[in-house]
Amino acid sequence: MTDEPAIPFEYGVLYEDDRIIVIDKPHFLATTPRGMWYRQTALIRLRSAYGEPDITPAHRLDRLTAGVVVFVRDPAYRGAYQMLFQNHLAVKTYECLAPCAPVSRPRYGTVERLEPPRVFPLRRRSRIVKRRGILQAYEESGEVNAETVIELGAGVPGRSDVRAYTLHPRTGKTHQLRVHMASLGLPIVGDDFYPVLCDPKPYDDFSEPLELVARSLEFSDPVSGEPRRFVSRVPLGGTSS
Repeated sequence: MTDEPAIPFEYGVLYEDDRIIVIDKPHFLATTPRGMWYRQTALIRLRSAYGEPDITPAHRLDRLTAGVVVFVRDPAYRGAYQMLFQNHLAVKTYECLAPCAPVSRPRYGTVERLEPPRVFPLRRRSRIVKRRGILQAYEESGEVNAETVIELGAGVPGRSDVRAYTLHPRTGKTHQLRVHMASLGLPIVGDDFYPVLCDPKPYDDFSEPLELVARSLEFSDPVSGEPRRFVSRVPLGGTSS
């Protein structure tokens, strides 16, 4: 792209040392180059800002999802940090806004109440498939490969139609949280993929972000053994900053 659209939001740095940089990624900023996005990605911005071409992501967030992302700056430790995420050793917690509505019975998979008779917290388990060339992931019958624990969060001042939910993914399938919430009849606010694929918005329309934030990330540092916990400051129900 010679005329790449500008993303008018900046990441914040939550932590850095000789091995890693942890950022608070805003909505709309891709983690890495893909498709029409190159310069307007967190990776290329970081490499430019630090003058370090070896910076590499340890994991990724979708372009429309905000929150905590870890980048590795020393190639010698790249594998150690990437394996944290490949082996699901990092504990991720997300927050989202979704409707205040009764939970619908999904077509596939199971819903388990963890503190009956209360509906929440609940465990949602299903099989999620993402085919190359198809924008949406979808659920089907078969062996379960995706699990999410969902809790009620706080209400939203001045809003009776939506509330916050806290999401604990136990697996990491593509669009897992969005698929699981939509399957319960609780699609995440601002989601134009689920449950129905909508016409794409103009690339310079930042008025309705996907209200999904990777709120916290916890792990034992694979080099030092120290416990690490990072928390995003990106607000729900507000504009990116």
